[in-house]
Amino acid sequence: MATPSDLSSLLPIALDITASLSTEDRLRRLIDAVREALPCDAAVVLRLEGDELVPIAWHGLVDGFGGRRFRLDQHPRLAEVCRNPEPVLFPGDCELPDPYDGLVEGVPSLQQVVHSCLGCPLRVDGELVGVMTVDALEPGVFEGVSHEFLLYLGALAGAALRTNELIGVLEDRAQREGQLAADVVREVHERRGGLLLGRGASMTQLRSNIELVAASEFPVLVTGETGTGKELIVRMVHAHSSRAARPLVYVNCAALPESVAESELFGHAKGAFTGADSARPGKFSVADGASLLLDEVGELPLHIQPKLLRVLQEGEIQRVGEDRPLHVDVRVLAATNRDLEAEVAAGRFRADLLHRLDVCRLQAPALRDHNEDIPELAGYAADQVRQRLGTGPIRFSASAQTILMQAEWPGNVRELENVVARAVLQASSRVARGETVMVRAADLSGSLVQPREESAPQALAKAEAGPSTPTPQALTLRESVDD
Repeated sequence: MATPSDLSSLLPIALDITASLSTEDRLRRLIDAVREALPCDAAVVLRLEGDELVPIAWHGLVDGFGGRRFRLDQHPRLAEVCRNPEPVLFPGDCELPDPYDGLVEGVPSLQQVVHSCLGCPLRVDGELVGVMTVDALEPGVFEGVSHEFLLYLGALAGAALRTNELIGVLEDRAQREGQLAADVVREVHERRGGLLLGRGASMTQLRSNIELVAASEFPVLVTGETGTGKELIVRMVHAHSSRAARPLVYVNCAALPESVAESELFGHAKGAFTGADSARPGKFSVADGASLLLDEVGELPLHIQPKLLRVLQEGEIQRVGEDRPLHVDVRVLAATNRDLEAEVAAGRFRADLLHRLDVCRLQAPALRDHNEDIPELAGYAADQVRQRLGTGPIRFSASAQTILMQAEWPGNVRELENVVARAVLQASSRVARGETVMVRAADLSGSLVQPREESAPQALAKAEAGPSTPTPQALTLRESVDD
């Protein structure tokens, strides 16, 4: 029987509140501690949900007890415990119906059995969060328990219940965010193919270089013209690295206003500036343990560059409005279409930052430097359009492929994808839905951003299109639109 000197039996409950335990283990140990403190035949911890009490941990009850719900208006004993600010010891001959009648293991009915029943309201900061009940088949077993002991037991059990709920919420959130990150990574790989297309010498060498630098923890700088797939190269580096299971956090440096760039990258404390109503972690904190893509890093404001240099050198960031530095473990992957050496010479980019970023450089080749890969790239782009439009198979005529191979492509792969999309859309209008779509030279000649001289490609386009039809004169607006 518990006495005031048995307060030490409450120590396991107090220790378990801060222990690194799973939700299930924490609840089980709470019940074990209650049974150790108060020898009993049945013990239950119930969480308050609206006007119902839901069992979350128990001992000595029949199988299936966890599926029960106890409405307070139907169970006066539980309602009495909830109404009282302190523990309630029911007399052995209490006439109020017992909520666990027929549910205690080995006891068909409690109504005709004189037994001991104790209930503790579980409150945190004055708010009722649940109820703990303890039953013993031996009458009077709880009469010697001190009131002080029961108060401590109820307070600790309430704190344990609230802590368990909060940790459970955090665990669920972490699991959801982890799943979300995995889904994002998988979706990106599926959407972008997860690989670089092309079998030419330059693309083969690029893939080899990606595998080489991905295995390290060094910063990577990806350079190249716009539309060459620099972001895809960065994503491939991340996907082949030891951090592939973590998300790749993305920052577009060109879209960072100078006034908030520091806060976006490194975070800020509450009240650090007007409008900072709450603390906010920056992108480096979010990417701790993972990788961070600084896209268009050449656009980074000059006053931010020394702070980025500090991260690369020491792994330290300092949030706006805070004095103490924070340590982060982030692998920086940067991309730019600017000539950073020229930017350094012009005073727009720090030389020391360039040296820190340029440990491993990958050059994304321009499309004109590997035009042997254009048929494969065009075929991939056409298939993506086919899936969106729901057309039949898409084919390119020989003259259309010649135009694609001889174009300049200043916009590189991005321009190629756009030209193919417009050409397929135009060619699909000539056939019924589901039939094979043949892209001809005429479908491409008007789509190229910078069409070449008529000498070869355009001559092919005109020849394939056949003789032109004179444009009717004096058409109405509706007739022109229809035409």
